[in-house]
Amino acid sequence: MKYVLIVFLWAAYCALHSFLISIRFSNLMSRSLKDYYAFYRFAYIVISLVLLVPLIKFTAQNNDQVIFTYGPYLSLVRNALVAGSLLMFFWAFFFDYDSLSFFGIRQIMNFGKPKETDRSGDIKKNGLLGIIRHPMYLALIIFLWCQTYRVMDVVVNTVLTIYILIGTKLEENKLVLEFGEPYIKYQKEVPMLIPFTKRRVN
Repeated sequence: MKYVLIVFLWAAYCALHSFLISIRFSNLMSRSLKDYYAFYRFAYIVISLVLLVPLIKFTAQNNDQVIFTYGPYLSLVRNALVAGSLLMFFWAFFFDYDSLSFFGIRQIMNFGKPKETDRSGDIKKNGLLGIIRHPMYLALIIFLWCQTYRVMDVVVNTVLTIYILIGTKLEENKLVLEFGEPYIKYQKEVPMLIPFTKRRVN
């Protein structure tokens, strides 16, 4: 029964997290808030964190049987994967993406300024983004599954992996709407999550 509850809570969190940033709801908030929509991304991050912390604590306090232990050699592999995933995540976050925009800070800084209408030139294809379109999501999946010890870990990691995959597809739809043909071309050139599965078209 506890696994059903945990799946429900994490699935509910993921659904709410996705809904609050969905195209339909974002457009609704943009129309409602008008210029003050610049503060929405920051509020979204705060709400996500406020809801996530108690959920993590509630999940952690559930005692569960350890089903997987890492021996010396597997620990080396695990530690290498964890280090690699963290390096990939933070490299993409600070060098390939706009971290200020992610937290909503840049939007607040641009509050009251004229909005840009043409963003086709904003698609970055250098660094990790020239290898996969969503390096942070791949890093998260690798990191999650390197933290698997208990049945509860398998349950939560499965829910989160499914959410990441679904969320990636939804984000792809938003990016196509935002950037149009340049992003469609980018999709054809660079794989979504699995590196080196497409040959770059010049």
